[in-house]
Amino acid sequence: MTDLSNLSNSVSIRDLSLSFGAVTVLENLNLDIKDGEFLVLLGSSGCGKSTLLNCIAGLLEPTEGQIFIKDRNVTWEEPKDRGIGMVFQSYALYPQMTVEKNLSFGLQVAGLPKDEIAKRIARASNILQIEPLLKRKPAALSGGQRQRVAIGRALVRDVDVFLFDEPLSNLDAKLRSELRVEIKRLHQSLKNTMIYVTHDQIEALTLADRIAIMKSGVIQQLDDPITIYNRPRNKFVAGFIGSPSMNFLTGELAEEGGRPVFRTNGVSFSLDGYEASEALSPGRKVVLGVRPEHIKVDGDLGSEEAHDAIVDIEEPMGADNLIWLKLAGHTISVRIGGARRYAVGSKVRLGFDMTMASLFDAQTEERI
Repeated sequence: MTDLSNLSNSVSIRDLSLSFGAVTVLENLNLDIKDGEFLVLLGSSGCGKSTLLNCIAGLLEPTEGQIFIKDRNVTWEEPKDRGIGMVFQSYALYPQMTVEKNLSFGLQVAGLPKDEIAKRIARASNILQIEPLLKRKPAALSGGQRQRVAIGRALVRDVDVFLFDEPLSNLDAKLRSELRVEIKRLHQSLKNTMIYVTHDQIEALTLADRIAIMKSGVIQQLDDPITIYNRPRNKFVAGFIGSPSMNFLTGELAEEGGRPVFRTNGVSFSLDGYEASEALSPGRKVVLGVRPEHIKVDGDLGSEEAHDAIVDIEEPMGADNLIWLKLAGHTISVRIGGARRYAVGSKVRLGFDMTMASLFDAQTEERI
């Protein structure tokens, strides 16, 4: 992961808003992206992530606000003058041209000398391992090879900032996994600033130095992947990140024996070990969030407070098994080792790892 603490800003966005008539897509957005950072814009369809990327690229003009790249105000500059390279969801390759021609076309239009073009193509094809493909046309390439060429076309521009707009979404799961590794290796090799849009949380968690989770044109949380996964700022972030999703139990805070507890449907859970950012006042309506892997079952239990639960569904997943349990009127998912099996209807004892849990205010949905 890139150390961002002493780096200057590569891209800065100030008070950016974009509206289409009465519809607001981005609202008063501020964001600083460091030199050499891999930033992922993550969110569901319609959250504004691709719109933000297109504003940075110059493909959309913001209603308000400004965009700076390398301390230069590029808000009203043409895309070609912004010093960026962009990779789209669709490969957008010229079908009648060879791979080599696809890579060189933009450089020729820009008037670069032939020897410089050849040097850049050689460098990009070596990095992306597409040298054997240079004489082929796109129709003779697989989906993964075409996307490598699309990345290469951005790479030959020799720019400071690369923009990726869901570049792997058209590929099958195996190719996505392979190219994800290639993109991470590419970033480690080049150390350029990369801004990557995706709705795939696995891509976000594995690639990013920081993730900006977006909803309705607003950044909900901007942080490193581990912090976002383990200490989500609000219930939306907690539910969006993680597969399967975090378990949510509605209830209220109470006090037993002078210590705070979470109570739901007559069952109490000790909050010992939970690091709250404010006082846990009895009577407050809250939601307790616990990820499936932070729930201990039977032999895995340590010092956790244990409760009885009933197995409702079992989902074998290879290395892991997912079991769904009925507990105090809630259905919760628990991740266990793949070798462990439970019959539907059987009784188990479970406990929550409260050091890894999350508490949210029931009304504001903000983390407590």
